[in-house]
Order: sequence, then C-alpha cells, then structure tokens
Amino acid sequence: MDIAAIESKFCSTSDMKSSSAGEGMVATAFPDATRAGVEILRRGGNAVDAACASAFAIGVCEPQASGIGGESNVILHIDGITMALDGSSRAPGLVDIDSVDDESLSVGYTGTTVPSTVAVLGHLHRRFGRLKWNEILEPAINIAKEGYKITQFQHDLQVKELSLFREVPSLSGARYYLKDGLKPFEKGDLFTQPDLVLILQDIADFGPEYFYTGKPASIIDEDMRANGGFLRSDDLGRIPWPIERKPITTMYRGLKIATLPPSSGGRMLLYTLGALDRCPSSVIAAQIPESYSLLAGIFKSALHLNEENIPSPDSYSPENDFMLTGESAGINIKSMMEKYFPDASGETTHLSVMDSQGNSVGITQSINHLFGSKAAAEGLGFLYNTYLSDMNLDSPEHPHYFRSNGLSFSSVAPSIIFHKDSPWMVLGTPGSQRIFTALSQFIINVVDRNMTIYEAMKEPRMHYSINNLISIEADRFHPSVLSRLEEDGYEIDRREPFSFYFGGIQTVLKEQSGGGGFQGIADVRRDGSAGGI
Repeated sequence: MDIAAIESKFCSTSDMKSSSAGEGMVATAFPDATRAGVEILRRGGNAVDAACASAFAIGVCEPQASGIGGESNVILHIDGITMALDGSSRAPGLVDIDSVDDESLSVGYTGTTVPSTVAVLGHLHRRFGRLKWNEILEPAINIAKEGYKITQFQHDLQVKELSLFREVPSLSGARYYLKDGLKPFEKGDLFTQPDLVLILQDIADFGPEYFYTGKPASIIDEDMRANGGFLRSDDLGRIPWPIERKPITTMYRGLKIATLPPSSGGRMLLYTLGALDRCPSSVIAAQIPESYSLLAGIFKSALHLNEENIPSPDSYSPENDFMLTGESAGINIKSMMEKYFPDASGETTHLSVMDSQGNSVGITQSINHLFGSKAAAEGLGFLYNTYLSDMNLDSPEHPHYFRSNGLSFSSVAPSIIFHKDSPWMVLGTPGSQRIFTALSQFIINVVDRNMTIYEAMKEPRMHYSINNLISIEADRFHPSVLSRLEEDGYEIDRREPFSFYFGGIQTVLKEQSGGGGFQGIADVRRDGSAGGI
C-alpha cells in the first residue's frame, strides 16, 4: 500500500461526490443532510454533534431509508477511545408468532419493533456532544419545514414501491409519502413534512425521552391498536437506550479495522478481510478472473458461516469467535490459492464524520425495507420500521427468535480504519447482506490497488447471495470474469451499471501523509454528497 499515492491523487468534483477540507468532513446519502453536519461543525460542534445533526436530517430527506421510526448503530473514536453503540431494536411485548408470517411482517403495522434512533442519537449526544440539543435538531426541523426537492432516485423508488404502499389498508404511508396520497412525486417537486416538524420540535424542546414517554407514545399506541400492530406505549416507555459495546477488530495489510460486534454484521466483514489478508496483495490487486473467483468463495464462506452460527450479543466473545480466528474459521485459503493461483507465492443509510480533534463517527441507520412498513404514524409524519421481519420464526434456540422483547438482527457494519493507531477512514454503507461485500471490495480497491477513495467507490461490485447467486454489475466486468464465475457453478444475476442494489458507501478520510486535511466521498449510486470546513 502506497498511502502517499492514495491520498495525493485525490481530487474534488463539482457534484460534491468527492470533496476536500482542512478542519473536518461530513459524508452522507443526501446533500441537505451533509450540509446539516457541515453547519454544525462551523458552529463549533465536534464530530458527534455533526453526526447527530446529519442523522436526524437524513431521516427527513431520505425517508425511504431511515427516520425516527427506525434504528441506528454507531462506531466512534473519541478522546482516544473507540466504542460501538448497539442500537438494535427489540420486539414489542405483545408479539405473537402464531399470528404472523413473512408477508405480514414486511408491510403494515405488525412488523414494527421499538424504534431506537431517537434514543441512540440522544445518548450519543448526551455522552459526547458539545453543542446544545436543540441546535442539533434545528437543521432537520428546517428541512422538514421548508422542504427539499425530490430526486430522480427517490421518484424511481416511489414508483417501485407504489403497489406496496397501496397494500396498507389505512394508506397512512401513502398519504405522507406519495403525491396527493396517490402517485409518486416527480423529480424536482418540493416535499414538505409539517407533521414531522412538530414532533421534531418537541423532541428538540423536551429531549429524546419525550418521544418515548410523552404524547407521541400515546399516539403510536392508539394507532397500533387501531391497525393490528403489536407496539404499545409500555414498550416505548422502556426507552431503548443503546448498549455501549467493545468493537471487534482485525488487521488487514497492517491496518486495524474496527467495526460493530453482533447483533450486527461486522463479523462477516472482518472474516472476509482476515481471509484476504492471508492472500498476497498482488493476487487481490490483479483484477483477473481468478481474483474474483477467490473473492466470491470467501464471500460465500462468510455469509454461510454467519447464517449457521449467529451468536447471542449478550454472551459474545470475539476471542472465542471461530469466524475471527484464522484457518479454523472454516475456509482453507491455501487450497483456494492452489486452485486459483497455482504459481503464486504465499435499505438503510450511512453517514461518516471526522473533525480536527481526531474524533470519528460512523452511523448506519435504517427502517429496514424501502420506506419501511409503508405505514406511517398517524399525525406524527414518520414511517414505522419492519425489523420484526429480520427475526427468526423457526427455532426458539436462535438468538434472534421471534419472541417478546427479542432482539432483531442487522447486517450493518459501520467501521473505522486505523493507520498507526490514528483513525484514517470512517466508512459504511446501506445494503442489508450486501454491506460486508461492498465494504470489502472498497477496502481492497484502496489498500491493495492503491486507488483514491473516490476511485475505489466507483469501481464495479459483485455480491454473493445464500442461494449460490452472484449479483454483479455485469457490463462493467470483463466477460472472462463472468465466464469464470459460471464455470465455478454460480448463477449470474446481471445488474445495471452503478446499481443502487450494491449500497451507497459514504467515507471520510484523514490525511496521514500530507497536510493533515480531510477527504470525503459519497457513492455515485445514491443521492449523497461530501462536504467540510
């Protein structure tokens, strides 16, 4: 890895997908949310203040992916300490496995867990923020009040999800998020959210607890009772404060990677990088068919092992996690190298923030499915999540079994990469099970192929699914790569170039080799931007 070359080749772009700054950087999935974080930095806020402001703002202007009805998970390095905030949401007390199926948990009111986002951001700010709480929510309130312009990407997603909005008998989500409650908004339409303004203002005035114990809880309770949902004010009253956990880590090419432990998907990312670290960098950098066959095999092993051996978050020990302990993890890198290189040696959203004090924050948050449940909190202006659909319906022994107060599973993996014990990059992406594969390929592109973070983000991606399916931006790979994958027995799922299916990586980098400035990128596959001070 040539870190000087990686950093010195970086250039800003006029579309703000790639930006440089001297005192701090924010990268989010929507320009208004990026501007919210940058404004907070300008006011003297730290990375935590900026991240919280951007997180509330992104819930306003990217409602298809997150909002105060969802959950948030955090990786942060602050005052020399690295920690994870586990904001995994929990099932309501009244859940009844005999009354649900996969379809009912994916659309409507029955799939909703106790939303954690407000509690997570409140805890994060209270512990580590510098500015006043009401200043943090001010940008989000202004965006909801003044509106933002619908993008082509959002229009296309509303078209895609239109029939599901109509499946909710109350049409509550359609009334809020479709034009006149009937059809998709057009690109350029101004979208305002007056009901959401009111609840955000109340949260700003009365604190995060108000969302769970004040008037919103009563309204949610009444709404859920009227529409057959499980969530009640008692569930909300047990405020879902996040659990501070120790991050899990691995070394990759001499860099330390820190990410979230279970119940998140960070162990799949670390497993992949740990396996790749036992391969010569030149093999991964080669970008020949055999390189992608090797990568697909590692992805396959990571996903299957995680599915078969999901640990309980409360008893998890990384020292005893066989997915993080080398060859015993179930993949024989030596035999794979001999097979592929016989002559070689040896929907969700994410935001990243770094400040000039060395603080780094990555937040991945979601309402699970696109536009969540397609059902909205009546009079409150936000969509309910569908995280109950990520719980296990088959085995009571499963750590994420569908039970009262059970814990949902998430694939999120916000991460920090350290260079000589200092944060070098904060990164993450939406994409469910595609998260660890997208991040792995991005890291390979930077570390093994000496690309800038902008170049690495634009490279083509592929993903392995549990049914031996390889999804791939087919037209961007050499035909020999697809032929080799088919020879290996994979079914090829051809996706369009720069498909949003492969996530939306938001990365911020602190320069280690030059003047100590910041670089940031937002994925061209989504609507985001990067900006700084």
